[in-house]
Amino acid sequence: MDRAVAAARSAFEDGRWSRIAPAARKRVLHRLADLIEKHALELAVLGVRDNGTELNMALKAEPGSAAGTFRYYAEAIDKIYGEIAPTAPGTLGLVHKEPVGVVGAIVPWNFPLMIGAWKLAPALAAGNSVVLKPAETASLSLLKLAELAAEAGVPEGVLNVVTGSGAVAGEALAMSMDVDVLVFTGSGPVGRRLLEYSARSNLKRVYLELGGKSPNIVFADAPDLEEAAMVSAGGIFRNSGQVCVAGSRLLVEESIHDTFVERVAHHARQLKVGDPLDLTTNVGAVNSLRQLEGNLGFIDSARSEGNTIALGGNRILEETGGYYMEPTIVTDVGPQDRIARNEVFGPVLSVQTFETDAEALALANGTDYGLAAGVWTSNLSRAHNMVAGIRSGVVHVNTYGGADATVPLGGMKQSGNGHDKSLHAMDKYLDLKTAWIKL
Repeated sequence: MDRAVAAARSAFEDGRWSRIAPAARKRVLHRLADLIEKHALELAVLGVRDNGTELNMALKAEPGSAAGTFRYYAEAIDKIYGEIAPTAPGTLGLVHKEPVGVVGAIVPWNFPLMIGAWKLAPALAAGNSVVLKPAETASLSLLKLAELAAEAGVPEGVLNVVTGSGAVAGEALAMSMDVDVLVFTGSGPVGRRLLEYSARSNLKRVYLELGGKSPNIVFADAPDLEEAAMVSAGGIFRNSGQVCVAGSRLLVEESIHDTFVERVAHHARQLKVGDPLDLTTNVGAVNSLRQLEGNLGFIDSARSEGNTIALGGNRILEETGGYYMEPTIVTDVGPQDRIARNEVFGPVLSVQTFETDAEALALANGTDYGLAAGVWTSNLSRAHNMVAGIRSGVVHVNTYGGADATVPLGGMKQSGNGHDKSLHAMDKYLDLKTAWIKL
């Protein structure tokens, strides 16, 4: 890791990437996007073999998304300008935007290529050098991406991918005195540790996208309750619930609770759980035995707190010996119950009821997290009031998931700080420098 950081620093300082014309960087990133698309199936299969995401989803969410992300920031490179300040006569105030230097990036195992691209593309577009550490259990697709980047023309030392454990490689990256900015997607406890490492080293800026316990609020006047049930099931059970913005808390109006929960359960029963490389599979594997045991531990605590396991709750034993879990719905959940407040990161949906808009809003905001949310209603005023009142970085209305690169993704409260995606992501990777000139 120390050698990789040194290589990144050397590459940044000599300007082989940081000081070339923006249009030249654009051409390289477009070539990289072309190569990602050319190798899409290989990249998707490498990721699936690591993390168990169902292949049909992986193709779109990993290489498909990554190629689009690199194209988006390639096109942004030469459209971000400095500023001329409105100064008094006799002076000229200029605001320059410059690359920060060396960026350290630590990404998770659930969508390594997609989330890796969210970090790499804007950082490289801005002219920085990057050292990226994948998760221990999902590095293959990012190692392949580094090969493709070299083939596309990213100069030596500009992009470095270093595998290893968080406790060794991750700590070395976060403690480095030569990393200017650290970006991370993952758990809250690790995010806290990275902030400590920043304080103990060079006070590098740290941007965190952490966990979520996202509410999905369904009112009785939803425009299409059948669609809401189907999308709600997909919003928690796809990729075995291993999605940071997963709608893991279903908040449903009391008057439709029984029928709506049964509709969600109906759609969940139709999902085929199994081998993620089988094209007929809808829900793939849980990432690891540790994650599976954690998921099942939440089910045990739900039973002990008097919650009802309305669907699933068990491990599925496959001939492969892999880690598979039934889509699970837990009802009779109170706002203080463990399963209502803590992120499971598995195919587990908790259900709570409400009677008024104010009660729905209180339940939605009743956790430490604030990453995403959903609202289903035909009432335009209610929709706007819920968007305004929910403390989360993303609020979906009459849909769940699927936002593209044009809009930011970031958290509120303990779901983190800073933003991935959109032009706002560039802010993390650019420094502002004022030139104050007497004329």
